[in-house]
Amino acid sequence: MTRMSRTPLSRSHRLHVVAFTLATGALAACARPASDTLAPAERAAIGDTLQRMIVAAYDVTTPGDRIARMMSLYPPTGGVVSASGGRVSVSRDSLEAGIRAFWEYVGQNMRDPKWQWDPMHVDVLSRDAAVVTATYRIPHLTPRGTPHVIAGALTQVFARRNGRWVVVQEHLSDVPAAEMDSSVAANPMPGMDMSGGQHH
Repeated sequence: MTRMSRTPLSRSHRLHVVAFTLATGALAACARPASDTLAPAERAAIGDTLQRMIVAAYDVTTPGDRIARMMSLYPPTGGVVSASGGRVSVSRDSLEAGIRAFWEYVGQNMRDPKWQWDPMHVDVLSRDAAVVTATYRIPHLTPRGTPHVIAGALTQVFARRNGRWVVVQEHLSDVPAAEMDSSVAANPMPGMDMSGGQHH
């Protein structure tokens, strides 16, 4: 490797370099928010907002377009990374197709479904980013009137874009059907109490 020789800087040049460095540092400091620290009340408010959004989006008892309601959690345009069933999709269209398939082949066959949540774990990373992890279950009747339960867990990464919270990445996993059927009677899980979420 060839080394370039250096000519010693004059005193005036050194002063210009120091002044430029100090000015650059001052501009960078001004560009950062005055405080990146969130007060407990701010964290709690963000956590409550995200929990209510999720509960409302997965409400299967309210009439209306349930697919549109679930899709309301995601950005209206652009990509969304979603992992489920051992596969990953990266587009909003693929995500919507998966939700639509679930509702057409599973959701519409559930009688009197109730989407129930365990307390949600909310990690507020900043004013514009947060992660929510929770477990859920959906007790319902099959078309033949047999009690049945679908259950699982999800983790969703939220970002605030243009003043609106949206899911940008997520991972969902189902409890195996055999395991769920054997534990339904022994382990009933109550519906989610919105005051019981955890904020970190």
